[in-house]
Amino acid sequence: MSSVKSRRTIVVAVARKDLSIEWNSRILTNQVAPFAAIVMVMFAFALDNEGILQRVAPGLMWLATLFSMLIVVQRSFTVESADGALDALRVAGVDTGAIFVGKSLALMVQLFVLEVLLLATAVVLYGVEMTAVGLLEAFVTMVVATAGLGCVGTLYGGLAAGAKGRETLLPLLLLPVVAPVLIGATRATEAAFGSGGTAVSEGWPWIGLLAVFAVIFAVAGTVAFGPLVDE
Repeated sequence: MSSVKSRRTIVVAVARKDLSIEWNSRILTNQVAPFAAIVMVMFAFALDNEGILQRVAPGLMWLATLFSMLIVVQRSFTVESADGALDALRVAGVDTGAIFVGKSLALMVQLFVLEVLLLATAVVLYGVEMTAVGLLEAFVTMVVATAGLGCVGTLYGGLAAGAKGRETLLPLLLLPVVAPVLIGATRATEAAFGSGGTAVSEGWPWIGLLAVFAVIFAVAGTVAFGPLVDE
């Protein structure tokens, strides 16, 4: 029981540290969110057709999320490397599985805030209309997809943190792995938006696949994060 309580304390402390750093720096609100919004606007200029924009809005929203996630993950582990916080925790014998969960939770919170902003941007900029059930499905999709992205981002961010050229290595490692999330989240969001006449009910199986992906990487990350960081 005390071991579980200790792990929970570590998880909360790590998540709070990462979120405090973000809160003090305002990188998410001052840089990452504007970058994601600019990506959405550039897509609108490139496609320049209301019908096409409404059809592809779900994919554009999740592409903007993935591009922005790369920035957030790189910054998180750059800060850890710069002040040696992660090394200090490992030397102190802190459970690396708990560190992984804490950092994943912090990343999930940041990504979810970003996704809410992007959803609002899609509604305003692309003219997306949703029913109450569609809005609920979009919310569930964001929660489940964010869980998977948070675990994968933390795992591969830790893997690339100590490597040379990590700025270019991380996208090469991360983007192919999160392709299933991009596909599943896009399909589920299409159902939530009703894009192309898609029914809301068609999105729930995709949400189930996103949940399976999140569970797999949550378990794998908890086990493998320590050995990968040690490398």
